[in-house]
Amino acid sequence: MASETHMPAPVCLIENVKGQLKVNQEALRILSAITQPVVVVAIVGLYRTGKSYLMNKLAGKKKGFSLGSTVQSHTKGIWMWCVPHPKDSKRSLVLLDTEGLGDVEKGDNQNDSWIFALAILLSSTFVYNSMGTINQQAMDQLHYVTELTDRIRAKSAPDTSEVQDSADFVSFFPDFVWALRDFSLQLEIDGNSVCPDSYLENSLKLQQGTSEKVKNYNLPRLCIRKFFPKKKCFIFDRPAQRKKLAQLETLHDDELDSEFVGQVAEFCSYIFSSAKTKTLPGGIQVNGPRLESLVLTYVSAISSGDLPCMENAVLALAQIENSAAVQKALAHYDQHMGQKVQLPTDTLQELLDLHRACEREAIKIFIKHSFKDVDQVFQKELAAQLEKKRDHFCEQNVKASSDRCSALLQDIFSPLEEEVKQGMYSKPGGYHLLIQKVQNLKKKYQEEPRKGIQAAEVLQKYMQSKEDMTNAILQTDQTLTEKEKEIEVERVKAESAEEAAKRLEEMQKKTQEMLEQKEKSYQEHIKQLTAKMEEERAQLIKEQEQTLALKLQEQANLLREGFQNESRQLQSEIKQLKENMKKNGKCVIL
Repeated sequence: MASETHMPAPVCLIENVKGQLKVNQEALRILSAITQPVVVVAIVGLYRTGKSYLMNKLAGKKKGFSLGSTVQSHTKGIWMWCVPHPKDSKRSLVLLDTEGLGDVEKGDNQNDSWIFALAILLSSTFVYNSMGTINQQAMDQLHYVTELTDRIRAKSAPDTSEVQDSADFVSFFPDFVWALRDFSLQLEIDGNSVCPDSYLENSLKLQQGTSEKVKNYNLPRLCIRKFFPKKKCFIFDRPAQRKKLAQLETLHDDELDSEFVGQVAEFCSYIFSSAKTKTLPGGIQVNGPRLESLVLTYVSAISSGDLPCMENAVLALAQIENSAAVQKALAHYDQHMGQKVQLPTDTLQELLDLHRACEREAIKIFIKHSFKDVDQVFQKELAAQLEKKRDHFCEQNVKASSDRCSALLQDIFSPLEEEVKQGMYSKPGGYHLLIQKVQNLKKKYQEEPRKGIQAAEVLQKYMQSKEDMTNAILQTDQTLTEKEKEIEVERVKAESAEEAAKRLEEMQKKTQEMLEQKEKSYQEHIKQLTAKMEEERAQLIKEQEQTLALKLQEQANLLREGFQNESRQLQSEIKQLKENMKKNGKCVIL
């Protein structure tokens, strides 16, 4: 598995060329080969704040992401490094290093906002890297978080209000980690020592008041509190003396500040043990190809002037995967029918039973690999294809049976035909001899195994084709009276009519079996689909319950801090969420 994620160095995933974002094909090829679920860690922050150093440490390397040692911003666009997960061989670690925000050379922060938004959308853990303390300047630099409502959509529905739309962010936003570099203060609040997490929590407290200044102070804090349910903070001392910082990637740990080395180790340990698998709404775990699809969908939306939309991205991904799921299911059906079926089968029911067993497995495979199949478009396509394949097997079965029976009759009856040609039965008493011989040969034919479902029909057609010959021998047999000949003609007619009635009955039975099979197929699809929808509904309710619990917790915090107005705004989101949960058949009032 390590080979899947073996990258000696990072590659650019999303290039930023003159303010235009472009996806790099080489990076997509690398992602498409990663079949494992991915943990995606993105780091964002002002340029020249040492983001790349932390990412190289997560990759377990000294060099990789460009550190740069000048005041110019080095990383353009978003760079990617896929490495084996150090703590979990069943997952891969995808590291995303973004170009530094606020680079004066760019002179346009529109691009920064998109880079920030993409890092949020693609990651499962989002690291915000800043220098010094969490003061107003640090918050002002984090203004990108307040612009997310203008940059990202959760739902594609035009009737969704912006407030309602942003209320869904919490369901797919990554965990938030604030990395404070060159931190030199004592971690104290009101004279008491606190941990970094408490320091962050305290820094996110709101100010009372309605002035513009207070609003600007509160807005980024409200956004972080509202959008990111899980927050963590790490502080880092200065790694070395200023002159040595330019050679940071060449310095050994014993040349660095020991506190800093320990803090970096703690940060890496947290990411390795706590960073989640990237998961989409509906509990859909993201692997390499799925991440590739998300990158393409989001960058394509931005390039065409649209807002990247989570719902659209999931549906675009579903289109690709559901189409592949249909093909997987059909391939499984073909393989197993090919192994199990030997044509011709003795009865139609035997073939239909085999079809049904393989069909059940095929539907199971489709259900396992598909998701968000809106209006069951892809499942209906699978049903139609399986029906076609069943009908094709039925046709092949008829042909195989007809071919075998025709060859058998030729083999069994050709000596008799030769005898007729030589006039062996054109003599007195010949007719009865012929009839006796035909009965014996018919018995021999009927005793042959695995003739299939056409045995009676092919025999009857063969006998019909020989009626003129038989009749000619009957009419020339001088031992029979005219009356006896008439009786014999009537007997043959009655026998033929009886055979025809039997064939009609057999055809009706086959038609009935086919109808029953169609109904069974339909019921199998319904049964498996219902189970899948029940699973999805349970997953949706679970996600909504988690979101509701987080919103209620935040509302309680706001009330405790005395922010009635903000609490009321959150109440409308809570109400909307409860209504959605009612629609899903279960309302949990916490």
